[in-house]
Amino acid sequence: MSTSSVAFRSVKQILPAAPMYWVGDGFNVQQVFSNKACTEELSPFLMLDYAVPKYFKPNNASPLGIGQHPHRGVDTVMMAFKGEVEHADSLGNRDVIKPGDVQWMTSGRGIVHQEFHSSEFSKKGGELEICQLWVNLPREHKMTKPHYQPIVNKNIPVVDLKEASVDGEECSDSEETVGNVRVVAGSFLGTKGPASTFSPVELWDATIQKKGAVVDLLLPDDYNCIVFVRRGEIDIIGEGGDTKRVGAQGVALLKREGRIIRIQSAQKDVSLLVMGGLPLNEPIAHRGPFVMNTWDEIDQANRDYKMGKFGK
Repeated sequence: MSTSSVAFRSVKQILPAAPMYWVGDGFNVQQVFSNKACTEELSPFLMLDYAVPKYFKPNNASPLGIGQHPHRGVDTVMMAFKGEVEHADSLGNRDVIKPGDVQWMTSGRGIVHQEFHSSEFSKKGGELEICQLWVNLPREHKMTKPHYQPIVNKNIPVVDLKEASVDGEECSDSEETVGNVRVVAGSFLGTKGPASTFSPVELWDATIQKKGAVVDLLLPDDYNCIVFVRRGEIDIIGEGGDTKRVGAQGVALLKREGRIIRIQSAQKDVSLLVMGGLPLNEPIAHRGPFVMNTWDEIDQANRDYKMGKFGK
């Protein structure tokens, strides 16, 4: 497919790998978006915590993790890459999130949940690698009924990623497969992901296996786009050949001009999270686990939680 008339997206800013901190006693994470978290600049995305691969020794005591805590006004999306996490919430959902699985939880008007290493993982020990992404809910859906989407690995479609064939200003896909994209939300090359969302959101878990391979990913030009490098290094080739290197656990915030995200892998076996979404263009009031549009709504969320109104 010719895309010569479509501009390439350039990098607006690169955020380096963030410092580590503990969530509870079971998740040693980076706040990937750093000081950009919960700002309109990233809308509809709010924050991303990433737990780099870490070994936990076998544990026969109480499982490690974080106990009961509330949320309102936000979708929380947990993706497991290694290890297992057990979820329980005030709606009665209980689930073990295994490698490749995704938990998409809509807090809506209020939910209380907890997340711990699974019993089996705790007994055996091993490496844990997960992330949790917060996606903002539009104003009209802030107080929707909370619900839970357990998305198992086998139900996430995988699309081959072809190397881009470039000839002058023309670009098209070659026949060589150089990686794949797991489509969690939105769609990629016509293949739709299983997650249901309240605003247009793309969430792709991409792998580029070949060093030096160039791939093109397409998003609408009115979407915000964020590329997080889980593993390896990439170059993002923008308009006019402007190239920016993004290292492991680094984040590229892309300009909104253009539809093509051109990426070249600098190493073998590169893993990326690509996030795209239509900005909500609504005010953000964020305090702790609550994300609303006004501070009065935040105060009301605190009162409702203390009165036991969440999860009903």
